[in-house]
Amino acid sequence: MNHTTPHRATPRVWPSKKAAAPITEELRRYDEHLRDVRGLAAETRRNRIRIVRWFLQQKFAGRAVEIAALRPGDVRRFLARQLDVHRTASNAAKLAEALRSYLRYRVTCGDRVGALTAVISSPVRWKLATLPRALKPDEAERLLNPFTDGPRWPKRSYAIVRCALDMGLRSCEIAQLKIGDIDWRDGTVTLRGTKSLRQDILPLPMETGQALADYLRHERPATAHPAIFVRRIAGQDQPITSAAVQKVIKRACRRAGLSQYSAHALRHTLACRLVENGSSLKEVADLLRHRSLNTTLIYAKLDTPKLAVVALPWPGSTS
Repeated sequence: MNHTTPHRATPRVWPSKKAAAPITEELRRYDEHLRDVRGLAAETRRNRIRIVRWFLQQKFAGRAVEIAALRPGDVRRFLARQLDVHRTASNAAKLAEALRSYLRYRVTCGDRVGALTAVISSPVRWKLATLPRALKPDEAERLLNPFTDGPRWPKRSYAIVRCALDMGLRSCEIAQLKIGDIDWRDGTVTLRGTKSLRQDILPLPMETGQALADYLRHERPATAHPAIFVRRIAGQDQPITSAAVQKVIKRACRRAGLSQYSAHALRHTLACRLVENGSSLKEVADLLRHRSLNTTLIYAKLDTPKLAVVALPWPGSTS
């Protein structure tokens, strides 16, 4: 895989529902900070902005945003209300991360927010405590069974699933694929503006290439739009969204009787398959485009032969 210089041309992120004008302007400045100073990818920025928008609307709906007017009780009430709706460790962690990020930004603006930050607590989440959810070989085979019963666009659905399962592409990366990103002669795919803000070149597996070519020849709308996966809305051609890709994969999993799996599980499946076939963690990290090798360490728990070498004998055993 080849890495080139960082690709910074990431799109702006804005929620679909319009907030009041002062909040919109505040979110615009915060988004620029996340993009230009923190270097965060579009999907990460979108998630943080959505949570901060909810938080600001609780206190400043229809009026100017004044950070000095915020009190620790405002933060506590916001977190309590959000957790009442969805009480999971994952949701609590996302809420805490977004609020801390926003308050760190306000520090750069000259605000004193120590009292607000002090009341934000994160749930205990032990690193590497769980195994990644991945499909077993027979489940992956069921998922790839002919897409003839159900999907409105079976060739598109099949190509999307293969991109996730064979290449470990994220939903946003699949949605952003363009015709010019595929080099059919060399069998490679160029990913631009990824989560790691790099331009990466990945090998294109034969089955994935065949699925993409089949969709492009027989099912893709006739359009000059550069995106591979295009949909027509109100007479205009637009690229498919990340959320739409996730829905396609989720429907495919349900069709195969795998309703407990999501789009990210296909990415985990590829990583698990690589480790089981003898690939090193560095190779897995490169293919999945992890910014830190620590992210890939979870897959070390799946390398049973190597773990057996370092396992201590059971107390009282002769081994």
